[in-house]
Amino acid sequence: MAVMALTRGPGATIEAKLPFIIGTVSLGTLVAWYDFYLYGVLAGVFAAQFFPGDAAQGLIYSLGIFWTGFLVRPIGAAVFGHLGDLVGRKLTLVLTLAAMGAASFIIGCLPGTAELGWLAPLLLVLFRVVQGLAMGGEYGVAATYVAELSPDGKRGLYTSWLQTTATLGIVLALLVILACRYGFGDAPFGAWAWRVPFWLSALLVLLAAYLRLKLDETPLFTLLKEQGKAAPNPALESVSQKKNQRLLLMVLFGAAAPEGVIWYTSQFYALYYLSSVLGVPSGTVYGLMMIVLLLASPLFVVFGALSERFGRRNLMLAGFLLAAASYWPVFAVMSAVKTSPVLLGVLVFYLTALAAMVYGPLAALLVELFPGRVRCISVSLPYQIGNGVFGGLVPLAGPWLATVLGGPLYGLVYPIAIALVGAAVGVAWLPERSEGVSIWKEVGGGPPRVPAQP
Repeated sequence: MAVMALTRGPGATIEAKLPFIIGTVSLGTLVAWYDFYLYGVLAGVFAAQFFPGDAAQGLIYSLGIFWTGFLVRPIGAAVFGHLGDLVGRKLTLVLTLAAMGAASFIIGCLPGTAELGWLAPLLLVLFRVVQGLAMGGEYGVAATYVAELSPDGKRGLYTSWLQTTATLGIVLALLVILACRYGFGDAPFGAWAWRVPFWLSALLVLLAAYLRLKLDETPLFTLLKEQGKAAPNPALESVSQKKNQRLLLMVLFGAAAPEGVIWYTSQFYALYYLSSVLGVPSGTVYGLMMIVLLLASPLFVVFGALSERFGRRNLMLAGFLLAAASYWPVFAVMSAVKTSPVLLGVLVFYLTALAAMVYGPLAALLVELFPGRVRCISVSLPYQIGNGVFGGLVPLAGPWLATVLGGPLYGLVYPIAIALVGAAVGVAWLPERSEGVSIWKEVGGGPPRVPAQP
């Protein structure tokens, strides 16, 4: 196991085991994604429990609350990103995880409308907002933490492990829900056992939080503090400086937003298309998605590592263009082979590979573009606006466009358009960052040293 050593003065040597660090941070991020997406997978159950009556209208209300969690993610990015640059990466990582876990557990305990009346959906909205705020802060701080402990030349590889957690979070949510549904039966699951996946998250959060408390603060942030170079007001500094403003906008439209829509198209629109448009049985769809997503998860790490050689931006631009060119024919072929789970799996695997191509290098690209004194908030804001707002709109915009324009394939107009915008902005303005980029210059030091031998 590789051990990283950093010396910050006489007698002050910090040793950190990179595999343990990456595993600990990734576990917490995985749990956060699991909690966040449990609601989305169970939207129909929440409609029945909290919006009884008209089933179609109840589902719309339930999906609206799901969307609320996405809308507040940029606010969470601002709040927790500011804290990450002000008080430290480690403490903020514990706070985001604690907020997510507490909100999820309470959602699992909430009585329905039959018991609380109108107060039930109101409380559901409140704790869904807390989930969104926590998720808004989790990713940017986690990416910053891992990146600041990664050696130059391997930052794409190490941070890409975090990218797998979003996909694996969905897989875990689907797996737990299927296990509970088949274990308890459909009727008990719809009545009360839907709460079990939320209660389980409490145990996962406690484990992840315990492990995160064992971590040290990143040496780079510690040096910023010691040298008096930390930002006194990170949020204000990040959004008020013209150079950073331009960079935030370039990152949003040239990287984060197109990455977000591609990721959500491969995961959520594909799931919607298979089940609602093609009529594939839900059990088959869930099983297929779990298998394909598990098989495709290593690709996030592969593309993260490849970005060291070929460039972060270059790989992402290629993914944007491939998505724009192939989405329509791929989904059209799905309609033609809908009775073959194997062929459908191959197509979904391709869509997930595109998501890995644009998501794997993203964390390293974002971290290397912004200075350490405002890194957490500057990474978090464009990512959460792009992924949470633009990407999170895919599950709603796709079906709406399909209805308005007269066909399910027209739901792809939105992700194709955003992917093309991303390619244009990326080519014109987004700077390239790849092998050898140092994030240590502002503290006058060199990168962490990773000995060849354990």
